Amino acid sequence: MRDPQTWDALPQRLPDWFRDAPLGIFIHWGPYSVPAWAEPTAELGAIPDDAGWFAHNPYAEWYFNTIRIEGSPAAEHHREVHGDAPYDDFLDQWDTSAFDPAAWADLFRRAGADYVVPTTKHHDGVTLWDAPGTGDRNTVRRGPQRDLVGEIASAVTEAGMRFGVYYSGGLDWHVRPTEPLVTGQDVHDLKRPRDDEYGKYCAAHVRDLIDRYGPDVFWNDIGWPDENFHFEEGGLGELLEHFYSQRPEGLINDRFAGAHQDFVTTEYQAGEIPEGQAWENCRGVGLSFGYNQVEGAEQYMSGAQAVRHVVDAVSKGGRVLLNVGPRADGSLHELQIAALESLGEFMAEHKVHLAGSRGLGELSLEGVDWARAVEKDGVCHVFLGGAAGEVHVDASALPSGFDWPAAGIAVTLPGEDAAPVAISAPAV
Repeated sequence: MRDPQTWDALPQRLPDWFRDAPLGIFIHWGPYSVPAWAEPTAELGAIPDDAGWFAHNPYAEWYFNTIRIEGSPAAEHHREVHGDAPYDDFLDQWDTSAFDPAAWADLFRRAGADYVVPTTKHHDGVTLWDAPGTGDRNTVRRGPQRDLVGEIASAVTEAGMRFGVYYSGGLDWHVRPTEPLVTGQDVHDLKRPRDDEYGKYCAAHVRDLIDRYGPDVFWNDIGWPDENFHFEEGGLGELLEHFYSQRPEGLINDRFAGAHQDFVTTEYQAGEIPEGQAWENCRGVGLSFGYNQVEGAEQYMSGAQAVRHVVDAVSKGGRVLLNVGPRADGSLHELQIAALESLGEFMAEHKVHLAGSRGLGELSLEGVDWARAVEKDGVCHVFLGGAAGEVHVDASALPSGFDWPAAGIAVTLPGEDAAPVAISAPAV
């Protein structure tokens, strides 16, 4: 009989559907989408988080924290534009009249996504369904007056994709308020709640999400309260047992402070790609996850950049959870849509080569600025990008063990602003 007291007894999963998926869609949507403001500074990992990162946080979904950092541009903006209004005013102002979950799901499916993970509770503590214990501080009772999680879940599953849930177990600035977080150590250690009572509050939420919506991904963030690391009623261990028993093809990420994991996550440029483990890179189409009205073409990925990002991850054995940040009303920025549409055009032809492939990594080819390779069903596919024009690719520079023409291959590159082209060869 399995010993429920040991973490090692929990399943460790890599279901076929996730192993084969090159792309998922992340959604960050909340009261922070009303002010929709952050400084477009840099990608996470590009600068040290303690070198002013939090006072100049490019993540609009962190607005509730950033406006409380004295002297930050966000605090000044909030004072000038919103008169230092209480953050919860944005929940009441949140109008989702343009939200069309079926249209979202159709766009994500056409982009080539296999799974969709919306925020159900971010660090501000507002839940996007009528979560137990939240009173009226949720989107069913206030603001949108809609079960946004349920509507997204239904649309996603009806479109043939897997549904997952993001949940912030590590932070809740309403239930466990803190002083402003200004360093990485504040976030992950000094000011993170650790008590069992808060852990049980979170566990009740996630159990409700599991029972109502049947998610196949439980994507936690910023750890979990340490005192809740147990298998008694309301403990994290019991919660994970419930998740695995209810979702036979479900899996969890690695953001449980080391308690348990099925796959590793990286974020923008932060984090290391693991050896021999399933992994996923998450990032926004822009610099923020939540919608940021300040961002434009300079910050948003082009379609070609989105394609390269996905192919790069797959060539290294991973996948991408690409985020869209809807406006408060539920509409998507035109440049976010354009990136997904372009990605969809590429995936319509090449997803079959990427899904379930074996990554062969980066290649260095003369005259080619960017090259990645995968192998699928005994065929090698090499994706090439660079300045427009024709280049000659030497067969000896391509992955060995495949039947490349001895004389090499002439390739016409479409230019930096276009998706990469592919050349293929069967195994020898």
